[in-house]
Amino acid sequence: MSFVLFFPSRAPQMRAAPRHAPAAHPPAAAAAPSAVGSPAAAPRQPGLMAQMATTAAGVAVGSAVGHTLGHAITGGFGGGGSAEPARPDITYQEPQGAQLLEQQSRGPCSLEIKQFLECAQDQGEVQLWEGFKEVLRQCTIANEGHPLRMDRVEKKVKKRRYNEDFLQYGFTSKITAEIEKPQCVICGDVLSAESMKPNKLKRHFDSKHLSFAGKDISYFRSKADELKKGRLDTGIKSPKQNVVAVEVSYLVALRIARTMKPHTFAEDLLLPAAKDSVGVMIGDEFVTQLSAVSLSNDTVRRRIDDMSADILDQVIQEIKSAPLPIFSIQLDESTDVANCSQLLMYVRYINGGDFKDEFLFCKPLDTATTAHDVFERVGSFLKEHKLSWEMVCGVCTDGARAMLGCQSGFQHLVLNESPKVIGTHCMIHLQTLAMKTLPQDLKEVMQSVVSSVNFVKLNTLSSQLFSQLCDDLDAPNKALLFHTEGRWLSSGSVLKRVFELRGEFKMFFSQKGRPQLEALFSDESELQKMAYLVDIFAILHELNLSLQEPNATCLDLSEKIQSFQMKLELWQKNLGENKIHMLPTLSAFFEGHDIKPSKRITVIISVKEHLHMLTQEISWYFPNLPDVPFALARSPFTVHVEDVPEPAQEEFIELVNSDAARTDFSTLPVTRFWVKCLQSYPVLSEFVLRLLLPFPTTHLCGKGFSSLLVIKSKYRRRLAVENDLRCALAKTTPRISDLVRKKQSQPSH
Repeated sequence: MSFVLFFPSRAPQMRAAPRHAPAAHPPAAAAAPSAVGSPAAAPRQPGLMAQMATTAAGVAVGSAVGHTLGHAITGGFGGGGSAEPARPDITYQEPQGAQLLEQQSRGPCSLEIKQFLECAQDQGEVQLWEGFKEVLRQCTIANEGHPLRMDRVEKKVKKRRYNEDFLQYGFTSKITAEIEKPQCVICGDVLSAESMKPNKLKRHFDSKHLSFAGKDISYFRSKADELKKGRLDTGIKSPKQNVVAVEVSYLVALRIARTMKPHTFAEDLLLPAAKDSVGVMIGDEFVTQLSAVSLSNDTVRRRIDDMSADILDQVIQEIKSAPLPIFSIQLDESTDVANCSQLLMYVRYINGGDFKDEFLFCKPLDTATTAHDVFERVGSFLKEHKLSWEMVCGVCTDGARAMLGCQSGFQHLVLNESPKVIGTHCMIHLQTLAMKTLPQDLKEVMQSVVSSVNFVKLNTLSSQLFSQLCDDLDAPNKALLFHTEGRWLSSGSVLKRVFELRGEFKMFFSQKGRPQLEALFSDESELQKMAYLVDIFAILHELNLSLQEPNATCLDLSEKIQSFQMKLELWQKNLGENKIHMLPTLSAFFEGHDIKPSKRITVIISVKEHLHMLTQEISWYFPNLPDVPFALARSPFTVHVEDVPEPAQEEFIELVNSDAARTDFSTLPVTRFWVKCLQSYPVLSEFVLRLLLPFPTTHLCGKGFSSLLVIKSKYRRRLAVENDLRCALAKTTPRISDLVRKKQSQPSH
């Protein structure tokens, strides 16, 4: 039997040192001939088996090492020679061609080291391993002075990819530093890339999560989705990455507009803070993902402009597509920090089965602010957006002459264009005017209180001394408020603070030598009047807040005013019977200081006089609403058919005899009920809705001007404020997804 050994991939390559390194040849053994010498140098010929083994080894290695192994095998098979096997004389041959280029690029002995390691890892035959070892030794001797660079030896690592079948073991993939690694969806552990094998994944699952063995694969898929949502980035570059970056820039710009911050707020604070947070909490490799979001000053401004235009477009379309295409407006004019007159307007229309109040525009009045200028500005806006004056059913303004003038006021000009328009005067403004009336003795007390506060707040020293006095006496609410005539009911807060600190005020003015102001806090009669002013202004303040309710109608506020008027009449009657429980501060002062009824007469007379004056002022400023039209809106099932306009009488008869309509009226708000009736009773519903749609106050314009002063501060005097104001105040949400599709990402630098 004959056999041939063949090892095609394990031939050790004999290479020499670089050309500038001297070749070193180990001395040959005395009893061993050269491995590369001629056959005649051999002392005797081996047997047949030894020759076959030698040939196989030579073919396998193809170099001096093969012959060396051959001689070793020959000695083993032939049994001849001395007792000690001959040591081979291995001659290190100089590399040629590609081997020399490889040596110069990778360093000396890199190939020998690689072959030696591969043979050791494969656990080959001992003789073959010894041959590679001898070749490496010879190369090391030949390259003495040129240290080996083990770090340049590249170990071949098979890159494994994630397979969906791995999900049955509870593993998804996570890419970190461009290396895909398996991650357990149960415990969140991330294994090494070499563990991307079914057996290793199964071993992790069986050793740690064996209790989940009965779960369906859909369970692990849902856990994987939750895990990916919890990560900032899945590591996979999606083609929609730029789209996401643009969407983020819109969302950030919208938040900046709604919080009324400068456009540089994102670039200066938000983006750096986000990068710091992501770098610390998640990892620095995810910080670069945020750089794709463009948040520069100009970008934020453009995003706000885009969203403002989209919001306005939605509002105009909602007005035109409303089931009843009519709307009412409220408008007011004020001056900003740059001394520029701004005209602000809100609109109310039917949308979504109810009334919707929405910001419409804020335009500068470049020249004058007369009624004609306001009318032209509003008319040009309506014409630009293809809205007519005939669609306007109500106009609410304040009491300025340019707005309410009977001959040339804005409301009069609108009535000339649309005779069906209902003009209203802001009820909050009327209520403020009515409440300013005070009897002379109460007015003097009020003026003395304001003078006392102004004296304390006049300079820093007085203010600090008063604060120190309050601290020494452990007095609460030491902070005082300024009172100005322009602030609605600010006197109520001032009076309450002063009355609570009346003892501290008395001591302070005594130390300062101000007997006139000190007398205000020493005289019980004056303190009784002050206590009454605290109570009445608190009541008026509560009424004022109730008039600012959202989506309120003229019917709602009229009912509140009438209720307050009836309360005033009741309180006058109670005072005639010496009942003062409706005035808690004054009642507590009487009881706390044990003031006899005889000493209360003066104050009670002043109180009754003031309540009577309030009743008359309210009757003057707030005449009763027409009974029949508003009664139809308030309670249609109690109205006679003769009181209904003729075109709507037949529909009214159908309405009052409908059980479904009665059920809707008992369960729905008045506005929603009449909007719902538009489809079944269009003529009757339009008649009622024209009464309900007009704004009762200009409260929204007042809030808008407060926001305008925040946005357009002294540091942003040149800002065109309309777009920022619309994004900040509008209820309508911009269609960001539609805007993103029209944009292309421009990352920040």
